[in-house]
Amino acid sequence: MESGGAKGGRGGRKGGVKKKSVSRSVKAGLQFPVGRLARLLKKGRYAKRVGSGAPIYIAAVMEYLAAEVLELAGNAARDNKKKTINPRHLLLAIRNDEELGKLLSGVTIAHGGVLPNIQQVLLPKKPASDKEPKSPKK
Repeated sequence: MESGGAKGGRGGRKGGVKKKSVSRSVKAGLQFPVGRLARLLKKGRYAKRVGSGAPIYIAAVMEYLAAEVLELAGNAARDNKKKTINPRHLLLAIRNDEELGKLLSGVTIAHGGVLPNIQQVLLPKKPASDKEPKSPKK
């Protein structure tokens, strides 16, 4: 009898060259873990069945949102002459962006503070002489 290693395939046969496994994140070209999100979607019991594309899609969306927030927070840190992003920079980035501010309107960021805002009625009033333009002298 011949050994089963002659064909070199998988499926319980001996021998052969085993291919190196490639993660679904690498296949999808993502940094976020597709396999972990698939596990969490199944474990969370959001539905009886989870399709193969769902964790890829949610990983892509989460990666995009993270990249967007980090880019804006990095710009806020650079504007404040800092090299490290801190919670204040995250808050400024999110609240100054219209769409992200709407998405995260109910979120409180610890140690983020508030947006600088002074209402117009609280500002000192200008004297009446400054409002009228002076006529040019001849």
